[in-house]
Amino acid sequence: MIDLKERIAALAPEAEFVKAEGKPLEVILPSSKIHDAMMKFRDDKDLQFNFLVCLSGMDWGDSLGVVYHLFSLQYRTYLVVKTSTTDREKPQLYSVADIWATANMNEREVFDFFGIRFINHPDMRRLFLRNDFVGFPLRKDYDMSEENNPLVMSNEETDDMTPVLVTNEKGEVEEKKKVLFEDSEYVVNIGPQHPATHGVLHFRTSLEGEIIKKVDVHCGYIHRGIEKMAESLTYPQILGYTDRLDYLSAHQNRHAVCMCVEEALGMEIPDRVKYIRTIMDELSRLQSHFLFYSCLCMDMGALTPFFYGFRDREKILDLFEETTGGRLIQNYNVIGGVMADIHPDFVAGVKKFIKYLPPMLKEYHDVFTGNVIATQRLKGVGILSKEDAVSYGVTGPSGRASGVSCDIRKLSPYGVYDKVDFKEIIYTEGDSFARYMVRMDEILESLHILEQLIDNIPAGDYAVKTKPIMRLPEGSFFKMVEAGRGAFGVYIESKGDKTPYRLKFRSSCLPLVSVVDLLATGSKIADLIAIGGTLDYVVPDIDR
Repeated sequence: MIDLKERIAALAPEAEFVKAEGKPLEVILPSSKIHDAMMKFRDDKDLQFNFLVCLSGMDWGDSLGVVYHLFSLQYRTYLVVKTSTTDREKPQLYSVADIWATANMNEREVFDFFGIRFINHPDMRRLFLRNDFVGFPLRKDYDMSEENNPLVMSNEETDDMTPVLVTNEKGEVEEKKKVLFEDSEYVVNIGPQHPATHGVLHFRTSLEGEIIKKVDVHCGYIHRGIEKMAESLTYPQILGYTDRLDYLSAHQNRHAVCMCVEEALGMEIPDRVKYIRTIMDELSRLQSHFLFYSCLCMDMGALTPFFYGFRDREKILDLFEETTGGRLIQNYNVIGGVMADIHPDFVAGVKKFIKYLPPMLKEYHDVFTGNVIATQRLKGVGILSKEDAVSYGVTGPSGRASGVSCDIRKLSPYGVYDKVDFKEIIYTEGDSFARYMVRMDEILESLHILEQLIDNIPAGDYAVKTKPIMRLPEGSFFKMVEAGRGAFGVYIESKGDKTPYRLKFRSSCLPLVSVVDLLATGSKIADLIAIGGTLDYVVPDIDR
């Protein structure tokens, strides 16, 4: 095993290092060197940081910058890279979108909220906010008064020209304009009020007959500003907002935030809590996959299986409701444990469900999986290669359908996943049918995990005593879980206060929507519905 610090120092002599006990190595690079260094970190055979996990914009007061969390799928090693610029008037950094495709939308998000423009980025438009929005709301000096940004009720002007910054032959940076859609193109608006976009998501779709030439994704129709609000909330107060990101992964989202805070505080969690959280996570995964099945079937015109999925999802929601009081928004995981102990009937109810479900799954496959219409519309449609899945940061079932081993429960076990036996479901076809089958097979694996845990929940406390006001030590902290749609992460930068200096959620769904153009181009308009349905993104997780 190579010495990571020595290898990076050899590749990037200008790097400065920060190493804290129990944390990944942190590298600080000057902005002028960031692109070349990142290319080396990805391509070097001893490093192979081929996966850009998270890209977070930062305002450090005297400078604006970016924090990159990298991961090597080959060596299972994390690396944190930071870069910054002191120019707050016209901040510029070099883009890494040509190194990792997932940086494309993430850098647009940073521009949207911090005003940092990325040199050689192909599309420097805002991602979430209106083009006429004044200022950059995640900056510390942002003016939040209504006079600065009055409520605008008119529709936004659609501009088919996007500004880009490029380096010319002399190495100088100059601004140019790039055309998104030519006047001669036939552009159809799909959404934001279309049921098959699974939320208020807008696809501007260029067509030639029935063939898709380009899909331009417009986000930002329900942006709630959760990351901004978190900067003025205590850590327990933040938890209520995490349920409302990917609301079908409410348990897992909270689990990530709780673990991040607990690890930062060095808090020991009772084994009973770990078991309960893991069981709830897997029940949450099951109900999420049932909803995926129902919605995909409905999108493709199959009504009967839609009812099958909702019928069985209700049984899990009943189990949730008994213990948590909630069905969609759970409000259950808290820092230090869970809100309340499990209901006296919970164990019996889960065991009954484990026995009930397998015969029902046969119905699922009989009515839909083997249906000739379903197979013709899913097989060979929307193929995502393994290389593209890694480059775009696609995780979860969609990544595993392309052959990427990316299950956080295996890569970085948490809860009691290290104590149970389960298979990571991987397909290699990368098409819509493979994405469908990964989820159907994962239902069985979740049942298998529940079988191993439900009779072995240890006795003990369901929470440890905590103070209402918690101050995390100064530093940065990052934690990920395997949510229903992939890796969901939480990045916290603390100055030692009762509120986070910066909190960033690593969306599991933003990478999914970023590949829609790649997968749909060259396909028919009807295929866009199948592709979107099998990617299974949840829009509030994108619009944070």
